[in-house]
Amino acid sequence: MLVVGGGGREHSLALHLLLSPDVARVYLAPGNAGTGAHEKMVNVVLDLKDFSSVCAWCKTNAIGLVVVGPEDPLAGGIADALEAANIPCFGPSKAAAQIEASKDFSKDFMIRYNIPTARYQSFTDASAAHAYIDSAPFEAHVIKASGLAAGKGVIVAGSNSEAKAAVNTIVEDSKFGSAGNIVIVEERLEGFEVSVFGITDGTVVVPMLRSGPQETGQW
Repeated sequence: MLVVGGGGREHSLALHLLLSPDVARVYLAPGNAGTGAHEKMVNVVLDLKDFSSVCAWCKTNAIGLVVVGPEDPLAGGIADALEAANIPCFGPSKAAAQIEASKDFSKDFMIRYNIPTARYQSFTDASAAHAYIDSAPFEAHVIKASGLAAGKGVIVAGSNSEAKAAVNTIVEDSKFGSAGNIVIVEERLEGFEVSVFGITDGTVVVPMLRSGPQETGQW
């Protein structure tokens, strides 16, 4: 198997894949120092922007499944390239990855299908975003770069002036590069946040929830 990525998430994925008796070795691209020290993990250097070379490497090394962790290659279409080469891949297509890669797309998707979400508007022009900040029926704003920004593209503002400054940072100063070509001005919500993950094939959703005796810590 091949796991694409090198963070703690991918390290954990590799460890759990090795729990299967059918898995003798897991390659990681690029992996990390910890995976490199594991007897059943092998770090490899692949150009993750050159999907054709990744597919060729997978065929040469008889890879039976590719598991992709990072968002960037998924947003670029690595799953589509692997599927076209008849290499099984766990990861969404480029079209499906938009829900993560574009906040503008995901917000529009939620509005279109009546999924509850904070009120918002998307902008490419800083002055138009400023005008919306002044006219919106809520005072606190969350300013977001629409694209992938390595988890850093969200600024929580406590006032209109802070929100406008955040817009300028993203749009005019290009702090997050092309990820900030579209900026989201969003209502700030107060309360608890809960994340629930699931796996889907497009028809069936299986929640990634496990239950067990809390007193023993076996979850």
